[in-house]
Amino acid sequence: MARSGQSRRNRQGPASEAGSGSKIRLEPIGASNRKAVLALELSQDQQDFLADNASSLKEAASDDDARPRAVVAGDRVVGFLMYDASEDDDEALIYRFMIDRRNQGQGYGRAALSALLKEIRALGHVRNVLVCYMPENEGARRLYQSAGFVDEGVDEDGEMIARLRLVGQVRRP
Repeated sequence: MARSGQSRRNRQGPASEAGSGSKIRLEPIGASNRKAVLALELSQDQQDFLADNASSLKEAASDDDARPRAVVAGDRVVGFLMYDASEDDDEALIYRFMIDRRNQGQGYGRAALSALLKEIRALGHVRNVLVCYMPENEGARRLYQSAGFVDEGVDEDGEMIARLRLVGQVRRP
């Protein structure tokens, strides 16, 4: 299940509000935002927690189930995330989630996660959302727990797996 240390496409997603008052929206990666996504940076102490965005986009190009998204506030790309929500599975997996180091602490992560969960719920077939993160990443733990994710344990690659059960989701025929 080692997705956070390595790498995971679709329409523009719903908007959510960040603490700064900016509307956050998720956009598919394309010519208009690719360069900005590649320029995003983690702080030095976070770099071991996640694959770089170039590697993630390369992985997404060869994985039909990957759904990479730019996190956009106003006209600025402030983050990147990627998830998998295969039509033949009732689980979605978030395996990339980052906010640029210059934009952390402003509510963008919480707003982006909210927008992502709205996008996943709108798919209609997902009953569970999984996320994997490094256990020592306390910021990630707090963010996911605040959204209702429950830690399930560490996988064979040393990553914490957390689950959010979506209430009221019905599988499409």
